[in-house]
Amino acid sequence: MIRPTSRRTVLTTALAVAAATGVAGAAPAGAASSPPLPPPLPEALVDNAFWTSYADWSAGTTEGTRAVAGARPALVIAEPAGRTDYTDPHTGKVTTWEYATWTSPRHRSRVPATEVIASWNAHTPSGTWLRIELSGRYADGTDTPWYVMGRWTSGDGADDIRRTSLDGQSDGRSSVWTDTWAVDAPASGERLVSYLLRLTLHRRPGSGLTPLVHRVGAMASDVPDRFTVPASTPRLARELSVPRYSQEIHIGQYPEYDNGGEAWCSPTSAQMIIEYWGRRPTAEQLAWVNPAFADPQVCHAARYTYDYQYEGCGNWPFSAAYAATYRDIGSAVTRLGSLTEAETLIRAGIPLITSQSFLKEELTGAGYGTSGHLMTLIGFTADGDVIANDPNSPDNSAVRRVYRRAEWETVWLRTKRYNATGKVVSGTGGVCYVFWPAEPSSAQRTALRSVGLL
Repeated sequence: MIRPTSRRTVLTTALAVAAATGVAGAAPAGAASSPPLPPPLPEALVDNAFWTSYADWSAGTTEGTRAVAGARPALVIAEPAGRTDYTDPHTGKVTTWEYATWTSPRHRSRVPATEVIASWNAHTPSGTWLRIELSGRYADGTDTPWYVMGRWTSGDGADDIRRTSLDGQSDGRSSVWTDTWAVDAPASGERLVSYLLRLTLHRRPGSGLTPLVHRVGAMASDVPDRFTVPASTPRLARELSVPRYSQEIHIGQYPEYDNGGEAWCSPTSAQMIIEYWGRRPTAEQLAWVNPAFADPQVCHAARYTYDYQYEGCGNWPFSAAYAATYRDIGSAVTRLGSLTEAETLIRAGIPLITSQSFLKEELTGAGYGTSGHLMTLIGFTADGDVIANDPNSPDNSAVRRVYRRAEWETVWLRTKRYNATGKVVSGTGGVCYVFWPAEPSSAQRTALRSVGLL
C-alpha cells in the first residue's frame, strides 16, 4: 500500500505548523462515562496472530532455542545451532555470531491478505540481536521466499549491530517495503493465505548471553481501496491522563536521527504512552543527552527507534518493540476497523497511537497538512469527537487537541486520498500501535482480546 517514498514520509511532519492550538469543546478528565460497551463485531478485514505463551514457544520448530516458563514466558538460546558472519551494511563491520532459530507453526489467516506487518517484544542484552523473517503461501499453494522483516536490537553500542529494515526484497509477486510485506498487484486477486514466522537469535560466540523474546506475531489484512469511510456512532465519553510532549521543541536536536525533532512524531507519541504506563528511561540511560534539552526522554526514544536503512524513527514494529523494552509493557502493531474499536480500548484505559495523512483543510483545527503523521488517541468528548495528543504542536501546552470524529475517522481509515497536487496517493488504512501492561486487568484483557491482540 505504501511504497518506499511515501512510506518514508508517512511518519514525518516536516510541514508548516499553524497556530491552531485551541481545543474548544473538550471534555474534562474524569468526565462521566457512558454505559458499558458491547464488544465490537469481528473485524473481517484483519487477522492477528501472536505467539507468547510457554505452550506457543514449545509448539514451534526449534534449532538451538528453548522455551522458558515464568510470569512472562520467553524464547532463549539453549545451545547454538551454528555460527555465521554478518556484514553490517551501515558500518561495514564483519562480525561472527552464534545463532539459534525458532519457526512458528503455520498460521492460516482468516483474511486472505494483501499486507502483513510483523511485530515482537524482546530484550536484547548488548552483544545480542534478532532477525525476524516471514514466509507466506499464496492461494495457488506456492510459497514466498523467506523475507527479512527486521534485524533488530534494542541497543546501538560497539557490540551491537545497527537495527535495520531491508528494502528491495521481492519474488515478482510480493515485496517488502520497510516494515510491510505487500502483494505487488492487489487488483490481480493475488493473496497470501498462510505464513510462517522465523526468529533467529544471535549472540557473541562464547558469551553465554541470549535475547529473550516474549512475543512475536503478525497482522495480516486486506483493506479495500477507499477514499472515505462511514462515520461510526459515538458510544463513549472519556479522557485518559496521558503526558503531553511536543516534537517541535526538539527541532535541530540530534539531526543524525532523522533530522531531529521535526520528524519525531512516532517516538514522541511512543514516549507519551510509555510514561502513561509509569515507565521512562533512567537518569543513567539519559546521561548521553545534552542537559540543556527539555524532555530528554524524547531524544532517547528517537535514538532507540531509529531504523538505519529507513533513515527514520517511524518504523512501526521498531517503535512497538522499543516500548516493550520497558519493564512489563506489551505491544503490537495492528489495524482497527473503526473508532468504535478505539472506544473499546479507551474504555479499558488503553490509549493508542494512530497513523494518518491529510490536507490542512481535511482535519479542522490541525492547522497543517501532512503526508503522514502519528498522534496518540487518548479519549472522546461527550459529542464523540476525538481527543488526541498531537506532537506536531509548538510546545507541550498545545499538544492536547480535539478533532471532529467523522474527519478523523476518514483520514485514519482510508487507503486512498488526494494530495495537494490532486494526485491519488496512499493512506494507512487504520494502522495503529498499542501498548499495554504485560499483566493487564480483566477489563483490559477483554478489550485487547476483542481487537485481536490477546
